[in-house]
Amino acid sequence: MQDPLRIGMIGCGFIGQFHSRNLRNLVRSNALPVKYVAVCDRHIERAQDFARLVGATQVTQHAAELIASPDIDAVYICTETAEHVALVSAAVAAGKHVFCEKPLAKNLADARAMRDVVQKAGVVNQVGLVMRYSPVFRVLEDLMRTEDLGPLLSAHLRDDQFLPVRGQYASTWRGDVQRAGGGTLIEHSIHDVDLIRRLFGEVHSVRCTTRFVAGIPGIEDVAVVRFSHASGADTTLTSVWHDIDERGSSRRFEAFFSRGWFWTEDDYFGSITYQLQKGAPVTLSAAEVFTRFLALEDLHAAEFDERAVGGLEDRRFVECARAGRQAQPDFATAVAAHRIVEACYRSAREKKDVRIGDV
Repeated sequence: MQDPLRIGMIGCGFIGQFHSRNLRNLVRSNALPVKYVAVCDRHIERAQDFARLVGATQVTQHAAELIASPDIDAVYICTETAEHVALVSAAVAAGKHVFCEKPLAKNLADARAMRDVVQKAGVVNQVGLVMRYSPVFRVLEDLMRTEDLGPLLSAHLRDDQFLPVRGQYASTWRGDVQRAGGGTLIEHSIHDVDLIRRLFGEVHSVRCTTRFVAGIPGIEDVAVVRFSHASGADTTLTSVWHDIDERGSSRRFEAFFSRGWFWTEDDYFGSITYQLQKGAPVTLSAAEVFTRFLALEDLHAAEFDERAVGGLEDRRFVECARAGRQAQPDFATAVAAHRIVEACYRSAREKKDVRIGDV
């Protein structure tokens, strides 16, 4: 039996706990040899509690100490965005494989530098663009690729979430532009930018408006974007942060082709409704979507329930890090999304269309 991949986790907050659950499920199920070794958080009590939960033997407040440990093969970076650049550079210098949460950095220049450093070092790298593993959007992608739909006429994605400076996030750093880099567009809807690019092809130019309804300097809570694609089609995104604390993060998607229509209000597990040129609307239940997803990803139903699929991005990173092959989505994929986000912010500032090639 091969030795387990030894993990160090930096950042024991909401997103670190999310990945922790996924990794612990891998340990419990013996699906892959993986072992928690070290955890780090600026709040030592939280790090100690986290270590007891995951069975880690090394606990520290100092990221450099964790990264330097010879007992670590791969580092998870789940801290606030402003810290990512330095932590990735240090991990790569120590020869560690790196999983970094999105967004990679506060701006495009830093994201590009991070991409370059991991590529030069040859370490396995993955970014937390988790929508790449969404059963709903993976099945939608397949349906839109395989049906005879004709040209895309219109597609719209609405993403909403309560302002993430309270509640389950238990932190306020997303309300500080120096720590987050921006608001709903970069912090949350970089997922959506990546998704729109994946579903509808390369983006040629953007037109974006932003608003600051909550009055937090530099933290937009409304972003409306028109994407003009290389294909000639336009798609749109509306991203909002609101004050409805009891409403979870949600997405609503609709696409019209000349011979097909697709709609869903679920962004990970859920149903899909579509209608083709001839015939009544068809609704795939959540169970049917899930079964199709397993078939598309060549996963076995006996092994993959919703909990296992919910942790698929972590499983893929562990598989790739152990095999020494590049994971997906990698830092280069994230940079492509960052480039579009940067163009959106420039468009909002300058009140004009911005070509991606000019960014």
